[in-house]
Amino acid sequence: MDFRGRCCETWLVDEAVSVSDWCVMPQRYWFFLCVLPVCLQSSAVGQDASALWSQQVQPLFDQYCVKCHGPLEQHSGLELDTVAGVLQGADGGAVVVPGKPEDSRLFQYLAADSEPHMPPGKQLTQAQQRSVQQWISRLSQAPEGQPVVSAGVRSFSSVTEAVDVCIAEGWAVRGVAAAEPVSDDVWCRRVYLDLAGRIPTAAELDSFLQSPVGVRRAELVDRLLQSGEYAVRMRELWDVFLLGRPGRNGREDRRRQHGWWSFLEGAFRDNRPWDETVRSMLVARGDRVEDRGASWFLYERRNNHQAIAEAVAPLIYGTRIDCAQCHDHPLTREIRQAHYWGLVTAFNRSKNVDGGAVVAESATGGFVNFTNLKKESQPALMVLLDERVVAEVRPGEGVKEEDGESLYVDGGAKQVPKVSRREVFAEAALTGNPLLARAFVNRMWSVLLGRGLVHPVDEMNGRNPASHPELLDWLSRDFESHGYDVQRLIRGLVLSRVYGLGVLSAGDVPVSAFAEATERPLTGEQIARSWRVVAGVVAEDDGLRRKVTGALPDVSPREYSATWQQAQFLSGTEALAELLRPEVSPTVVRLAALPSVEERVRESFLAVWGRLPDVEERERSEQFFAAHAGDVSAAVRDFLWALMTSAEFLTVP
Repeated sequence: MDFRGRCCETWLVDEAVSVSDWCVMPQRYWFFLCVLPVCLQSSAVGQDASALWSQQVQPLFDQYCVKCHGPLEQHSGLELDTVAGVLQGADGGAVVVPGKPEDSRLFQYLAADSEPHMPPGKQLTQAQQRSVQQWISRLSQAPEGQPVVSAGVRSFSSVTEAVDVCIAEGWAVRGVAAAEPVSDDVWCRRVYLDLAGRIPTAAELDSFLQSPVGVRRAELVDRLLQSGEYAVRMRELWDVFLLGRPGRNGREDRRRQHGWWSFLEGAFRDNRPWDETVRSMLVARGDRVEDRGASWFLYERRNNHQAIAEAVAPLIYGTRIDCAQCHDHPLTREIRQAHYWGLVTAFNRSKNVDGGAVVAESATGGFVNFTNLKKESQPALMVLLDERVVAEVRPGEGVKEEDGESLYVDGGAKQVPKVSRREVFAEAALTGNPLLARAFVNRMWSVLLGRGLVHPVDEMNGRNPASHPELLDWLSRDFESHGYDVQRLIRGLVLSRVYGLGVLSAGDVPVSAFAEATERPLTGEQIARSWRVVAGVVAEDDGLRRKVTGALPDVSPREYSATWQQAQFLSGTEALAELLRPEVSPTVVRLAALPSVEERVRESFLAVWGRLPDVEERERSEQFFAAHAGDVSAAVRDFLWALMTSAEFLTVP
């Protein structure tokens, strides 16, 4: 079922209604804000063994079984955190007979009357048992949906070629047909939202469509990448990725005041190599003009060195390590407790200096131990995820270190040691670490394609294999070998065939196949800026942006999940009411002055959705205006409001 463009049915029903009427009918809007994304996602669930494992069985085992049968403990010699572990069996032999769940102890022990019974003290539902049964049944089949892996490292001429070849090979292996490409006008809207953070104006869209067909997409991408809007858009994204939403209490103002926003915008505007940008954040000195504000990445954590470590891990490793604080990661074997405390150690000599964004660093101290589950005390060394150890001399037991000016290059407020842990760690973490490039590539792929090659994007570890491992490897190596060139990577992705796909009208295609466009909700910044484009208001409005981002805070969420409060905000916010007042919005004035209802409907659709209405939409829209002929300006406002808060407007096309 195709839901695109049908959102006007939520308010243009059998009778015409105004926005004030529509606001008291949240159940209609609720379907399109909350139920629609679920409908769209549910059809994408694959049914092969690998999909059943990753989507149903593995989460089930994680919840009920892995505590006793996983990385930390292996009761009876059984490990249930990986397929290989399950197939290896237990001390008493095999627990699974592929293709025969009725002969498999793993399934037999789930029955209510089984002895022994698993999991102890808990009875799985019929649906949960059925998931395990179906998975074991499918294990007899040849692996389905596995990505193509080349025998050697292949060579591609560009990012775009690598993406299109590898993804197309994945379609062939999975036996799926890709969606048709979107039209140029839809593609234009998509790329403006992704690179400029807003929809195009009518003039911009017309200019694009009038350009030569063979070069217009590349020319538009190049122009947007050089624009100030691109730098702001990237800053808006990475501000949230790195620090989270600022919330209240003046955090946003402080980020701006202390140069954090300027630092990020400058990095993307000047296309600074990504490894240099990350180095500036980790070292946090701010000695160079382009580095001023970078220290806020550490400073905002308020001397909480564990919070710093937990923020640094996804940036340099692509995965969270929070679960390894008290023990080795319970699900991901390659993440050890030593890695967590190694990151803490790298930053535990740092201390905020009051009155600014300066993060000083001591030349001494910071030698700590951590205790594992066996109550064993171990020294916290700077151990990287690839097991390299950043060496340093630890004082002997009972030896007290002497601190003094001779240990510092700058002994003032910045307190820069001659031997800086932050600098030494940054050098190690950014040299010979392929995970740095993989983390950025996977994150930007998720931003532009709706889902990472590894999903979730901040769990890039052994638990979450890449959907297209060769492609992720190639893109990461290419990104690193081209000097961590951010614009080159983004340009290649948005000019690919995959980026320009539309939506399949039917079928049961896994979302990880990237055979169609993934529904992507707009961020609050994109909504606020696009609302201003529709209204014809040029000036930036921090007040509007803050209100929208406060109500709609998600940026690239793992799974889209709208709330009742968000629906209420969109249906009755004073911010949008103010924007659509005739005294503020030239668009409302222009549409109200049109001589006919037909023109008013057509121009409204073009202004908001960038397309013409279909027959049913046109008829119902004209009925709406006919019922509100007494106050044309109010009718235009209500009509625009409904279009501007529809699912079609609130998602990337």
